[in-house]
Amino acid sequence: EAPILRPWIALAEMLGSFAGQVTEHALQEIEIEYVGEVGGLNLKPLTAALTAGLLVPLVGEGGVNMVSAPVVARERGVHITETRKDAQGAFGSYIRLIVTTEQQTRSVAGTVYSDGKPRFIQIKGINLEAEPMRYMLYTTNTDTPGYIGALGTKLGDLGVNIATFALGRREKSGEAIALLGVDEAVERAVLAEIATLPQVRQAKAL
Repeated sequence: EAPILRPWIALAEMLGSFAGQVTEHALQEIEIEYVGEVGGLNLKPLTAALTAGLLVPLVGEGGVNMVSAPVVARERGVHITETRKDAQGAFGSYIRLIVTTEQQTRSVAGTVYSDGKPRFIQIKGINLEAEPMRYMLYTTNTDTPGYIGALGTKLGDLGVNIATFALGRREKSGEAIALLGVDEAVERAVLAEIATLPQVRQAKAL
């Protein structure tokens, strides 16, 4: 199973890590949807990798791994459910993670492309396509003309080099998201500057 599972395990860990880094409140429930062909694989290591990726930002690398993650989640009272679904939408196979906290429910989905590399395909129900990188910047913002230019200019002024730039929006003039790959870790001072842009609702360094 290993050669088939390996890229999906990497994707599962990536989805969990993203959710863990943007989650600010105590976890209550983790729902994992395995859609299409991935639903026919051995889900135990996939769920373990996803749970570990989710918990590491919250408890630290020394406190959780693929073996201990399900146990740590149960000890924290986090309910984990797995659902297999038939293929639907533009992608024949993907994983969606739905995280419920005390304050909100958020989701992130991804797939594995033919090159074997994982991709983000949806965040908060908003479609986009983004390749994960070691350092990334995630923003939620109001969809207004000029935001791309304003964000790019701000990052340029702060010396942050953009490698990739993915955008998605719910509707015109509504909520939008941006996921950028950058060359170096985004420092807290840079995040504070980005937060001053009038369109920005939230900015997170990943």
